[in-house]
Amino acid sequence: MAGIGRRELLRFGGAAVLGGPVLLTDRAEAAPRPPGPGGRPVPGVRPAPADVVMPDIDMPGAAPDVGGMIDLSGPATVLLQKKRLTHHSVLQSFAFDEAAGYIYALQVVQGGVRLKGESRKYTHAQRVTRGDLCLNRLTMSGKLKDRMFLTGFGHGGSLGVQQRPGKGPLLWTEWDVNPASGYGRGIARFPYTPNRVLRAADRSLLTYRPQPGTTKNQPAIDMTTRRLLLRYRRRTGVYRYALYDLDDFGAGTPKPLADVAQPLLRKGVFHQGLALSGNYAYQLTGSPYGPGNPASGPGNARLTCIDLRTGAIVQEVRTRAGQKLHPREPEGLAVLHRGGERLVAGFTSGKVNRRRFSLYAHGG
Repeated sequence: MAGIGRRELLRFGGAAVLGGPVLLTDRAEAAPRPPGPGGRPVPGVRPAPADVVMPDIDMPGAAPDVGGMIDLSGPATVLLQKKRLTHHSVLQSFAFDEAAGYIYALQVVQGGVRLKGESRKYTHAQRVTRGDLCLNRLTMSGKLKDRMFLTGFGHGGSLGVQQRPGKGPLLWTEWDVNPASGYGRGIARFPYTPNRVLRAADRSLLTYRPQPGTTKNQPAIDMTTRRLLLRYRRRTGVYRYALYDLDDFGAGTPKPLADVAQPLLRKGVFHQGLALSGNYAYQLTGSPYGPGNPASGPGNARLTCIDLRTGAIVQEVRTRAGQKLHPREPEGLAVLHRGGERLVAGFTSGKVNRRRFSLYAHGG
């Protein structure tokens, strides 16, 4: 199947609601280039089959058409390759502060570290249960600048950046760890402060429980439309996406513009990242190389575009970005506007005590 262009995708958007996905294809990786337009593409390969389940839809408020679809049919380009974070643990999520020229990246605190104010060290497994995170700040070229720490927050599965005129940004992530899972039961926003150890009970935190009784709360921010996307898990085990106006949410009056079920995942893969652009939620799924996902194959990492007005999948591609990395685990997803709106996926590689991350842009 040949790749379908942006105009064709928009033209057939109505058909996607009735007939499922309009784009199911593979994509390849292009040669390294710094953030910006262009990049030498590698020819694509044959389409990958997909089993799509149409989710149920709850539309508390009508979300107006604000666009946001990124054409994922072309090749990927390398933005950053094999960069280091503060700790040896894997990248969990990242987000761009394009105004200031920074990348923020979350990882679980590694084992054997004692943070300021702690009486002892903890193992990595204990850090996971405790929800202790290291928040890294890097330049757009991937150079580590500094870091802060978040204790009792969660797994760090997503991160959002809210720009403020004349001030530093506010960062959004999951908060109030559930010890049974290591994931957050709410979300919080806060300013970045180098070297600070910010605890979940700190009174300076602005915290929210938009879906009480749920867990695995994960936010994404779209500053173009001033919207917030929340992924959450109900007690029944069902995952959903809820879309909010960012200003209403921040004011403590979160009324969903839309609330749809997350499409069911394929067997053996995991949800590894989410991003928001206009009316569209993007998710990254997959698993590291191993049994059932051999390095000799195309890999099982996929990017999916979901129309939040209908809950329908309108694009899905198998990304072959970073295919030569090992163990190539997909981790983190964000939208980059510089050089044309692009969807950026993260992948980790390297030995257990020497993890690195790479970023690949799709679209634009």
